[in-house]
Order: sequence, then C-alpha cells, then structure tokens
Amino acid sequence: MRLVSADEIDRALDPRSLVEALRRAFASATYVAPTRHHHAIGREGGATHLLMPAWSAGAPGPGAYVGTKIVDVFPDNGRLGLPAVMGVYVLQSGETGAPLAVLDGTRLTHRRTAAVSALAADLLARPDASRLLLVGAGALAPHLARAHAAVRPLSRIAVWNHRPAGAERLAAALRAEGFPAEAAPDLEAAVRAADTVCCATLATAPLLRGAWLAPGQHLDLVGAFTMGMREADDACLRRARVFVDTPAALFEGGDVAVAIRDGALREADVLADLAALCRGSHPGRGDAGEVTLFKAVGTAVADLATAVAVRDALDAA
Repeated sequence: MRLVSADEIDRALDPRSLVEALRRAFASATYVAPTRHHHAIGREGGATHLLMPAWSAGAPGPGAYVGTKIVDVFPDNGRLGLPAVMGVYVLQSGETGAPLAVLDGTRLTHRRTAAVSALAADLLARPDASRLLLVGAGALAPHLARAHAAVRPLSRIAVWNHRPAGAERLAAALRAEGFPAEAAPDLEAAVRAADTVCCATLATAPLLRGAWLAPGQHLDLVGAFTMGMREADDACLRRARVFVDTPAALFEGGDVAVAIRDGALREADVLADLAALCRGSHPGRGDAGEVTLFKAVGTAVADLATAVAVRDALDAA
C-alpha cells in the first residue's frame, strides 16, 4: 500500500488535467456514490465528521476501485494556523478490496473542489469571462485561482477576505506565481466588477447580495456545507439560473437547501446537476445576459476520480 503526500498529489496532476478527468467521470457515470455520512462533533457548529464512499460502476471486477474519504471540518483551525478541513483518502481495489493507497485527504479535497468549481465555470460562465473574484482567502483559495486560470485566461483576480491581511497575503502569493492578483477592500465593489465570483468561506450569514449582481455574471458557491451556513442571500438565488454539483445539494449544505427549506426557492428552480451539464443533456447558460449560480456540496464521485487520476499519474511516472 502506498502513502501519497500532499506534495505528491500536486506533482501528479496539473489543474487542467484534473478538470478533464472530472469532466469524463461526471459525463460517463463511471462511479457510484451513496449518501455520505454526516456527523456533528460536540456542540452545534463545533466540528463535523464526514464519511464519503464511492466505487466503480463495474465493481466488483477487474480494473474497478473502491474509495472512502474520511474528513473532519474544524472551523476554528484558522486560529491555530491549520486548514479547517483535515482528512485521509483510502483507495482500494474494486476487484478484491485490497488497500492500494492512502492519500492526503486535505489536499485531495482542495484539488477536487477547485477542479469542480473550474469545471462548472467552464460550462456556465460566459466564454469571455476574465475577471475572477475570490471571496475567502483560506487554504482552498489558491487552488481555486489556479484551477479557474487553467480553463479561462484571467485578466484580473481580486481577493476579498473578512480579515484584510489574509487577502493581502494571498494576493501577494498569487502575484509571485505570475497571476494578476490584488486584494479587494470592498466586497460590494469587488462583486460588481467581477465576471465570476467564487465564494469559499465558512460564513454563517450571507455575504453576497442579489442587489449587487450584474447581467452575465457567474456565481460559484463552494462553502456553506451545513444548513447553518450561508454565502449568498435569497435574492442571489432568485435572480440566477441555479445549478448544483449533485442532487444532494437540494437537501444538504447551506444556500440552495436552506432556500428550498424556507420556501424562497423551489426544487424545480434547480435546473440541472453537473453530470447533466457534462453529458450535454442540459445546455447550461442560455445567453450572455443571464446570471448563473453553481452550488457545490461535494461528492464522493469527484474524490474517487481524483484519487484514481493521482494513482494513474504516479504509476506512469
């Protein structure tokens, strides 16, 4: 059994190749993912324990895989200088069940989340969208910037964070990598100036307001993984054509699920999931003036596809 570190994951996959691996996985129904297990640790809002299994559609059988991500979310980790999301990924043979590899689950989560975000933007944002706003400057944010830059040429990356120093640090780090990045001091102004708004926070109250949105924008909501969290208000959801990564977003996580629960949105208002977009069974954006919104709650399909892509790349090296 191989142990795969965060650095090995980064070396194995470039952002564009991972986006394409996920596009193929969603389009072809290669993997099966049952409902994930979701457990609260301690007081409400304290921490969350997640178990996310998936397996090849052809399992048990030759060439098949089984995988499980074991992940914990501790929102207060930032005070300790640690990522909020920690975990491991166990990859097994889908023919015998033999363990094949244990991968750094935190890095795998960052990479697959960023790739799903970029894939959705590739399918839903305007073809000429070049101005990206990152809302949140946590550990996921630089991966989001790299993934979005891999699918669209970016003329500007603005970074807003509730602690301005964090936005300054991330913008400086991205500039050091050659990206046109700068910190944004005012969130409303930054949203109004963006083509794509990518929100990855642990906010418990909406940060994005529907009144700020302009025709043609694309909103990508990555955070808000519990029903006690929100990143966008109901006006954002009502103004946009809404898409999700999986049907689980209708009842899990914040934003879409909360709006449906509270009657601000109907299930019928959610037009398609990522699999339908990748297969081409839904056209996605209808015209350049529409506002599109993509809500991701995370799926074990993306985890397993990423783990398999990492293993294949390492075996080929």
